[in-house]
Amino acid sequence: MKTETVGRNDGDKTMERINFIATASFGLESSLKREVLRLGFSDVHTFDGRVEFSGTEEDIVKANLWLRCASKVLIKMGAFRATSFEDLFEGTKALPWGEWITEDGKFTVLGKSVKSQLHSVPDCQAIVKKAVVEKLKQKYPVSWFNETGAEYTIQVSIHNDVAMLTLDTSGQSLHKRGYRAEAMTAPLKETLAAGLIDLSYWNKSRPLLDPLCGSGTIPIEAAMIARNVAPGLRRSFASEQWPRVGQERWRAGRVAAYQAIRYDVMPQIYGSDMSQEAIDLARENAEKAGVDDCITFTVCRAEEARLVGDYGCIITNPPYGERIGEVKEVEALYRSLGALLRQNATWGAYVITSMEYFESLFGRRADAKRKIFNGRIKTDYYQFYGPKPPKQKAHPATETK
Repeated sequence: MKTETVGRNDGDKTMERINFIATASFGLESSLKREVLRLGFSDVHTFDGRVEFSGTEEDIVKANLWLRCASKVLIKMGAFRATSFEDLFEGTKALPWGEWITEDGKFTVLGKSVKSQLHSVPDCQAIVKKAVVEKLKQKYPVSWFNETGAEYTIQVSIHNDVAMLTLDTSGQSLHKRGYRAEAMTAPLKETLAAGLIDLSYWNKSRPLLDPLCGSGTIPIEAAMIARNVAPGLRRSFASEQWPRVGQERWRAGRVAAYQAIRYDVMPQIYGSDMSQEAIDLARENAEKAGVDDCITFTVCRAEEARLVGDYGCIITNPPYGERIGEVKEVEALYRSLGALLRQNATWGAYVITSMEYFESLFGRRADAKRKIFNGRIKTDYYQFYGPKPPKQKAHPATETK
């Protein structure tokens, strides 16, 4: 792994720069890149399904606590060409595993291979495991590792004969925020919900409605954004147990995140669904997320929903009509969404669906649409912008002459 040292504010000490990879659903790379830049990371580069950047040990905490669209935060240990098992073994062994994995560390190797000569994933995993063990023996004077300590997950990903090896700092996927213990059928992942919001023109000063909110993921994510609640605040991470990162850094990161919450912000966020069970679940989830006081949930059908206020945004993930017998119902639902938007000409709408003729049902051509994968389903995110809110006039006492 190529590293460099950068100066710190505490004397002559230096800190190693670490290469990171944040992964995301295909289609959310631009949203993830904006997040990475807002958090102040450097050397930012975007690829399909991931954003790479550099930072320090403190940034392992920051990235995991604050990235809303990312699925994982990985340390990029290295990448090299590998067309034989010998290449894979030697390339893996050359990487600095002892800088991260402790003598009693328990490590697992996951793998995948696409369009490469080394196509047997189990064999690649075994080779990487053996190479890491041999590397660790150079640092630790033991012949057998008990693996009773902190957990480390290594992934070997081989694409077009280039092997990339990473170390997972997150553990469970970052979409698991900790507030959604229960969910309805086919729930929208929290990370995708955050991405859909980022790709809209909504902000905390504008109303938001999800008329098909299910267990409340879109309204809850919007409320957390409005109040600046760190998405990872209520969960744990694999690297919390790593000695190199240290639990004190995690404690400090959480304290700072709690202090950053804007309890004074009261956004206008609404969620509705025809299912009483879904709304009860949404309210419970919002309470767990700490944002139940700024979301209004209602039991009603989509055609009965009302747009409250002006210059708001409808953001929703409706059924896609992919099951037999559902198509007619879903077509009627999409027509009702178009009618809902026509209630107020100042509103915009953002709808994700796999139905290719959605616009004809909605009754309007989208201003833009974006390809996004919702799990393994290829969808389009249809964006109907609506007019911009009028600029607020400055108070006479503050106007410049």
